[in-house]
Amino acid sequence: MKTQEEIIQTNIKQKEFYNTKKKNLATKIWSSLREKTLKKIRKNIGILDQSYDLHKVWFGDLSQKKVLDLGCYAGNSLSLHLAQNAKEYIGIDLSDVAIERLKKTIAHVPTAKAVAVDFLTEEFAEKDFDLIYAYGVLHHFQSVPVLIAKLNEKLASNGEIISYDPLETSLPIKIIRTLYRPFQSDADWEWPFTKKTYSQFNNAFTIMERRGLLGKTKWFFLINFLPMSEEKRMKIGKKWHHQDWENSKTSNAALFACMHVTLFMKKK
Repeated sequence: MKTQEEIIQTNIKQKEFYNTKKKNLATKIWSSLREKTLKKIRKNIGILDQSYDLHKVWFGDLSQKKVLDLGCYAGNSLSLHLAQNAKEYIGIDLSDVAIERLKKTIAHVPTAKAVAVDFLTEEFAEKDFDLIYAYGVLHHFQSVPVLIAKLNEKLASNGEIISYDPLETSLPIKIIRTLYRPFQSDADWEWPFTKKTYSQFNNAFTIMERRGLLGKTKWFFLINFLPMSEEKRMKIGKKWHHQDWENSKTSNAALFACMHVTLFMKKK
């Protein structure tokens, strides 16, 4: 297990990667599959919008909250919403190139700022956050105990975390990722959640609510090979997603069959 200092050294390489976006062929292929295939499925079926809408519900009233947008790059889909509605907003990312873009996006919001900094270093001294929003971020930390300790350090009493991350608990996905990993450009900071990872977060925080995504729905692309109308395909896809969405709230079997998980957690 890596120490905090070792992770900080890895993050220096991660910063360079996200500043330059230099990917080898294997990483480009996986990125294309993820962005062009899986993201298209999530968008067309309504998974993305439903996730964002749920996150807004979980945010609650932001007017009295100090918010950290962790690892937000140049701004995720809800960064501007957070910046405009929070009492105080700070967006941070390793990439100084991306943060310069975010600064321009939120320049009109006097209570918002963007900083290029490593969350784990002493350089980032801000704390007492009422909400930490981590969209596609927590799985970038190899050592979950180090991450959990830092999250607890930065949260105010009763502070909350909203996260969205990939899961590596479905056997087909685990096999694919295992075959791909030796060729992956960003393998050093890509650690999709395992059952152990979920258990560590479950023990450290109170999980108020959760949802799994792309469980049964991850096979939706196969429907395109069947002779049926687009309307019928969408009907099947939405039905599968609804089953994933609802069943994963309470069933670990349903949750761990999914490719993604979003969590609403509270500091104990």
